[in-house]
Amino acid sequence: MSAAMLVLAGCGSAPELIPAEQPLPKETLDLIGKKGMQPGTPIYVRIFKEESELEVWKAREDGRFYHFKTYPICNWSGELGPKIKKGDKQAPEGFYAVGPKQMKPDSSFHVAFNLGFPNAYDRAHDRTGEYLMIHGKCKSAGCYAMTDALAEEIYALAREAFRNGQNAFAVHAFPFRMTDDKLVRFKNHKSYPFWTMIKPAYDYFEEYRVPPTVAVCERKYVIGVALPATGRVDPEGRCPRFLKQELTPFVPNLLDQQIAAQQGTIVPGQKAREQTALAWSDGEAPAPKAVAAPPAATTGSIENQPPASLPGASHLTAEQAPVKRRTQPKKPVEVPTSLGLNAP
Repeated sequence: MSAAMLVLAGCGSAPELIPAEQPLPKETLDLIGKKGMQPGTPIYVRIFKEESELEVWKAREDGRFYHFKTYPICNWSGELGPKIKKGDKQAPEGFYAVGPKQMKPDSSFHVAFNLGFPNAYDRAHDRTGEYLMIHGKCKSAGCYAMTDALAEEIYALAREAFRNGQNAFAVHAFPFRMTDDKLVRFKNHKSYPFWTMIKPAYDYFEEYRVPPTVAVCERKYVIGVALPATGRVDPEGRCPRFLKQELTPFVPNLLDQQIAAQQGTIVPGQKAREQTALAWSDGEAPAPKAVAAPPAATTGSIENQPPASLPGASHLTAEQAPVKRRTQPKKPVEVPTSLGLNAP
C-alpha cells in the first residue's frame, strides 16, 4: 500500500508523494485556521457555470457552512443547461453526492472525483452519460476542469473531510448564481422550467447556510426534506409525506466579514472555457457508486410537492450580506448526514 502511494523521483533520491496525497499548502492551512475551521471538517461544493466558479464551503462547530474559497473553473464544455445524453459534451447541472469511492487518485487528468452522473433524477428522465468529473488539466468534454494546482487543493480538502468521517459531500451545479434578477433574464430559455425547480436549493443554502437534503419523486427534485427511514423513494412514483427541515436563518457576524475581506478568498486563475467539441469522451475510467448516508433528523411536514422558494431568502453571500447582530440558535445546527438523491 505504501509503495503504491509513493513515486520514486530517481535512483537514490527521496520518495515523492503522488498528487492525490500532497498535503494542503501552508497558506491554505493558515486560512483554514483564521476562518475558525479545521482541515477535516465537512465540505460542500457549489458550481456556477456562467461565472465559471467553484465554491468550497466548510462547516464550523455551530453546524453552519462558511465560505472557504472561490476557485476559477478553467474550462467546461457545452452551454448553459443540464446534460441530456452521452456525447452532448454538456457539463451536468443539478444535485450530486460524492463519496470516498468516487475519488480518483490515479486520474489521467492529474486528480479527479466522479460527480455520480446520472443521479436518480437524471435516470428518471432517461439522461445518459458516465464518468463526469471535476478534475485537472484544464480540458473538458462534459466535465468541470481546473488547473492542476487548484484541482489538487480541492481534492485534498475532500480527502481530509473523508478521513475525518464525512460520508459524502454535496456538489450542487447551477447554471449561474440563481438570484431572481438573473433567472428573469432566462425566462425564454428552454431550460427555464428545470432552473425554477432547482432554484429553491440555492435559496435554501443562502438562507440557512446548511446544504439541503434532496429527494426525487414524481420525476422532480424535492428540496430540503429527509428521506424515509428506508432511504428509498421511487423517483417516478408518487411523493410520500416528507419531513421538512426547520432551521433558524443564518446571520453573518462582523468578524466573519472582516476575515473574508482580509484574506482574499477569491482565488485568481485561468478561465478558458471552450464550447467546441473536444477529442476525448465524456469521462475516464469507471468508478463505484456512492453509498447512501443515513437520513438527517428533521421536524415538521409538507405535502407531496417541492417547497417553493423560501420567503425572505437572501441572495448575498456571507461576505456580502449587511452586518447584523448574531442571532444564532443556542444549540448547534446538526450537519446533514444525508444528501438524498435516492442513492441505491
